[in-house]
Amino acid sequence: MNIMTVEHLTKTYGEKVLFQDASFGMEENDKIGIIGVNGTGKSTFLRVIAGLEPADEGRVSVNRDTRVTFLAQNPEFDPNITVLRGVFQNGGPELAAVSAYMEAMEELELLPDDPGRQAKVAKLSQDIDRLGAWSLESEAKSVLGRLGITEFGKKMGELSGGQRKRVALASALIIPSELLIMDEPTNHIDNESVGWLEAYLQKRRGALLLITHDRYFLDRVCNVMLELDHGRLFRYEANYSRFLELKSEREEREAASEQKRQNLLRNELAWIRRGAQARSTKQKARIERFEKLQNMKTEYKSTALDISVASTRLGRKILEISDLRKSIGDRLLIGDLTYTAVPGDRVGIVGPNGSGKSTLLNMIAGRTQPDAGGIELGQTVKLGYFTQEHQEMDGKQRVIEFIKEAAEVVETADGSRITAAQMLERFLFPPAMQWTPIAKLSGGEKRRLYLLRVLMGAPNVLLLDEPTNDLDIQTLTVLEAYLDEFPGAVFVVSHDRYFLDRTVDKIMAFEGGGVVAVHVGDYSDYEERIQAGGSGTSSVNIHAASSAASTSKSGSTADNASDGAKGSAKDPARGEKLKFSYNEQREYETIDERVEEAEQRLAGITEDMAAAASDAVKLQELMQEQQQAEAELERLMDRWAYLNELAEKIEQQKNQN
Repeated sequence: MNIMTVEHLTKTYGEKVLFQDASFGMEENDKIGIIGVNGTGKSTFLRVIAGLEPADEGRVSVNRDTRVTFLAQNPEFDPNITVLRGVFQNGGPELAAVSAYMEAMEELELLPDDPGRQAKVAKLSQDIDRLGAWSLESEAKSVLGRLGITEFGKKMGELSGGQRKRVALASALIIPSELLIMDEPTNHIDNESVGWLEAYLQKRRGALLLITHDRYFLDRVCNVMLELDHGRLFRYEANYSRFLELKSEREEREAASEQKRQNLLRNELAWIRRGAQARSTKQKARIERFEKLQNMKTEYKSTALDISVASTRLGRKILEISDLRKSIGDRLLIGDLTYTAVPGDRVGIVGPNGSGKSTLLNMIAGRTQPDAGGIELGQTVKLGYFTQEHQEMDGKQRVIEFIKEAAEVVETADGSRITAAQMLERFLFPPAMQWTPIAKLSGGEKRRLYLLRVLMGAPNVLLLDEPTNDLDIQTLTVLEAYLDEFPGAVFVVSHDRYFLDRTVDKIMAFEGGGVVAVHVGDYSDYEERIQAGGSGTSSVNIHAASSAASTSKSGSTADNASDGAKGSAKDPARGEKLKFSYNEQREYETIDERVEEAEQRLAGITEDMAAAASDAVKLQELMQEQQQAEAELERLMDRWAYLNELAEKIEQQKNQN
């Protein structure tokens, strides 16, 4: 059953187009992940769909029986209410009734003999009975516990940003709804909680629409991918693994199509310059087609993030940790930790939230002092510290000024020297954006800019504290490739299981009571040992689910038709005569009319879609017809391009003879 239809959404931010003419439908069992580079408008896209922000054009139609729950990336709470009441602060009638009942009970405890307050509690109790919501409080406590929140009476204003996000996540999970929309639900929760959330959403009934950078999570939870790419929206009926294959195939097709367009333009331009005489209908059509090709807006772009900053030479002595101890209040975080880093070390640091992982990095960086023991760095060590926060960033400062503070010119891995402005372009900050105040960047763009600032210092020891928070998958993929070639040592705190498996070969695990144990292997190896040893709480298998079904890769109808037609033409390079076959000659004479008919059919479907805007079922059918019509037009354009190119070559051969 269709529960939501998104029609022709367009949204701009100043001169920047975030998304344009974006359309898709959603069924009741769809679990959709949204992917795109930071700054492409993923969060804005979710907010528009959730009705929290208006679109410039288009509309969102939600089935009247569909309840929608939205989890924001940075939720807001009344700082004076308790954690438990915070779970029920925003939601449907069930949560509102429980919240009102809790507030009334708090008031009654102050004046237990007040008849008015007693009557209020009795009425609210009846409301909860009617809504069947008595189990929500116990469910909220259970979910909060699984997310690492156990002090239910604590004030929301006393929580960290990450803790508030987990309270909002608990609220979103227990609200009864047919569509759950989530913006970065895995940020600020530890590995075990991510595994639990993954399993919870796999079993949850209802539709899901989310943004996350966690690739294992996407692979195991989602069955549809939506990609925002240069303002366009692409839909893939696939999990993340299969999406990568389909995206690669799409980009190859787009690159080939753009190359074909450029070749055809060159041929047509030569024909026009020779003095085309617009006598016949075919010549007029050909000139019009050339102008259309010339004015066509190409969507294919090969821009890619490039991390190629060189590092400083590193000596033999890197980092020695000796009998390190650290406590907060009466809680021991680290007890007698000893570790010696070696060249090429890749250490992943894991453990529950609040266990002391970031504190360890701060001690290595010299920002926090240990209670006992010591940390000694080698003389040649040059630290690069990518923290969770970007406190060093002044919102009024411009992007290029922030980078130039680190270095005006930097040496790359291949030995060349490039300017700060050129490096910003490699990090997907075009010239016009480099003079933008930092405050106007998205959260992900700020993280990407901050990462560049750290790397511009050419460090040889990297400390990465939750690098995957707010970084898009493309940036993470390139960062992983950079770390493959990075000659120095890396210490990374992360809850992203894929990132840890991809980048580290040792795990430093905070196991409670001050115990910090070092295990050889990646995170999957560590998790398997924990499961095999029976220690710790049970956890979800973190390995990415492999795609069960393999799809055969066959050429499109257009490709096959073109290949067959090309087989009938001769190769002029070998002195053979070029000519049309009988069928090609007939097709060449009618191809312009067929293209025009296909264009008219597509235009007619677009008009029908506008007329059927309030009919979700009809609109879904028309969207399928639109896809088929677009595919047919693309096929005909491929044939038109081939036949006209062949006709041009035949004409050239005649002139040469």
